[in-house]
Amino acid sequence: MEKFVRVIPFRIDQEVNEVNEMPKGIELIQAPKIWPETKGEGVTIAVLDTGCDIDHPNLQDRIIGGRNFTDDDGGNPEIYNDYNGHGTHICGTLAASEKDVGVVGVAPEANLLIVKVLNEQGSGQYDWIIAGIHYAIEQKADIISMSLGGPDDNHELYEAVKLAISHNILVVCAAGNEGDGNDSTDEFAYPGCYNEVICVGAINFERLSSDFSSSHNEIDLVAPGEEILSTYLNGKYATLSGTSMAAPHVSGALALIKVWATNYFGRDLSEPELYAQLIKRTVPLGFSPKLEGNGVIYLTVLEHLGKVFDQEFVDKVLHDCSAKKSLI
Repeated sequence: MEKFVRVIPFRIDQEVNEVNEMPKGIELIQAPKIWPETKGEGVTIAVLDTGCDIDHPNLQDRIIGGRNFTDDDGGNPEIYNDYNGHGTHICGTLAASEKDVGVVGVAPEANLLIVKVLNEQGSGQYDWIIAGIHYAIEQKADIISMSLGGPDDNHELYEAVKLAISHNILVVCAAGNEGDGNDSTDEFAYPGCYNEVICVGAINFERLSSDFSSSHNEIDLVAPGEEILSTYLNGKYATLSGTSMAAPHVSGALALIKVWATNYFGRDLSEPELYAQLIKRTVPLGFSPKLEGNGVIYLTVLEHLGKVFDQEFVDKVLHDCSAKKSLI
């Protein structure tokens, strides 16, 4: 029997025709403060998902190509339109262009390579995803973003992930939405729990761990994943919640970090070096590492905490850490 991987949504909160605002998650991770230095120009992010609304006004100038590996549209590889909405939402958080209307992504000048590996139902065969990873490698993507997962450890999938990393590609995956709010239990989903990938859990705008966010010892960091506003089907917008929504915040952040690091060091950094730069830009929230990994992505972290964070945020981090210790 064929086994499947699925999108990792949690819930659709709202769908709207028009918006004109900065998504809260983009602000929380401090992306706009990096834009004077870089907006991700020249970085290619391969989005392995349900495709994309290629005519969306906030996305159409970011898409550089793509391919369909699913059974949608009779399996035509040249048609990678999104009939589900999940992939379009991910793309907006990653790289929606700055316009007079709509939303903006974390890296609004990054390139999007649309790799459709999940069909209209949000379901995909392992073979499709493996082929999609190989395609991203062939197209020389810099980052692979996957907000998908399944319960089975697939050897061929694992080998494809390791091959991508050997080509210096950063692989980012959502942790999953099987969490129960209890860090003593493990909820594994693949490829997110492979040690080689960057596994992302979810928090809300109060910087509290999302109850649905899966917990295990391969979580690397967390990002906003509740009530995330982004692009949606038919040129519309929607707010969705899930670790699916957290992962593209990190993929977009890596696009910014990659450009910054190349300019700063005067050379291209390796995948492990870029991972280290990412983790340097996290702040612990006081939860178990199985829930938050190294903490929340916060792009403007510098040497002295007080120079970067607003005092309210610093006070909250210290309070949360103190409260956590008092329970031990």
